[in-house]
Amino acid sequence: MSAAIVEPVTGWEELVRIWEETDAPEGCKVEIIEGIVTVAPPPANDHNDTADELQRVLYGSIGRDVGIYQTQGISLPDSMGIYIPDIVVLPKTALRQPGNRVPAAEALLIAEITSPNNAEHDRKKKLWGYAHADVPLYLLIDPHACAGPTITLYSSPENGSYRESTAVPFGKAVTLPEPFGIVVDTGVFPVPQG
Repeated sequence: MSAAIVEPVTGWEELVRIWEETDAPEGCKVEIIEGIVTVAPPPANDHNDTADELQRVLYGSIGRDVGIYQTQGISLPDSMGIYIPDIVVLPKTALRQPGNRVPAAEALLIAEITSPNNAEHDRKKKLWGYAHADVPLYLLIDPHACAGPTITLYSSPENGSYRESTAVPFGKAVTLPEPFGIVVDTGVFPVPQG
């Protein structure tokens, strides 16, 4: 038996090619996080329920020219990343380009819901990537936070970091500023058991 020689990835285009050619099991999410192709299993039921509850609230605040997506690729070449957010809100004009991803800066809001095995990606690496891409609103829904289930809204990106953040425990409301102008009741989000 011989070992396979793996050549280092030399650039963004090669990394995108590897991402596009990765054959993962159905339902798995393939992303590039800080230049590394990752494969995550399908989310748990409570994760999907949280995404559904958030979508229901968001639909009441947007027009038909804006869409809410759970499988949209978001491109962050400066961070060597392609993420598949749990929820991304985009103007539909952003999807009028060929391919399966759009620049992260096109997003109006991105929401990530942590899972036990990859929570640090959402809390640190994706937070950094979204801030560097000037995503105006990043909603981190963290049912697995050490201090208890928490939701944090990051806003006002500048120079690669968010200048403002508001964190509340599940059960409290969080206000999404314009263009949404809505209050999200986090009490409807399921708390993982066990």
